[in-house]
Amino acid sequence: MIGFLRGQIADKGDGYVIVDVNGVGYLVNVPTNTRAYLCAEGEEVILHTAMMVRDDDVSLFGFSGRGELDIFRKLIGISGVGPKAAIAILSAFTLEQLKQAIVFEDVKALQRANGIGKKTAERIVLELKDKFTAEGTADSYTAAECADAAPAGERSEAISALVSLGYTRGEATSALAAVADKDFSTEEYIKQALKNLF
Repeated sequence: MIGFLRGQIADKGDGYVIVDVNGVGYLVNVPTNTRAYLCAEGEEVILHTAMMVRDDDVSLFGFSGRGELDIFRKLIGISGVGPKAAIAILSAFTLEQLKQAIVFEDVKALQRANGIGKKTAERIVLELKDKFTAEGTADSYTAAECADAAPAGERSEAISALVSLGYTRGEATSALAAVADKDFSTEEYIKQALKNLF
């Protein structure tokens, strides 16, 4: 069992990163709004991982902190919610947004996640709402992956700004993932991301 990985981003694609750990490249499925997905190639990351073993496949799923990993495990414990669906949910919401949606039984909000229908959303609310409270729903990235925390903050602010402009969180994170320069201001990140969105 692999509990966590610490290494450099060697490559990334749609919903995954490849982490170089001492010359070994681990392909890790990640939510598209997790900080590792926003890091540039060559940056050091830490990912808390869950390994899924099936008859014909072994997959790694990675998260910025134990909070994300914990919710991932809770989600896949629900009938009808597999690892891919759980990743889709964590890609569509921040931890705070997801917890708020569950606590306040916002089924429609949960359906915004790719592949999540009404019945599945209702099941998620039913099984998890008692595990969260309306207070203290914010969850910090206690083991944030990017070694340089400031750029992650600028990128995070840029994502929030793009979402406020009407783009989905997935669109915003994907557009920013293509912006390699880590020294941009929030405003410059937004400008660069908008170029990728048109």
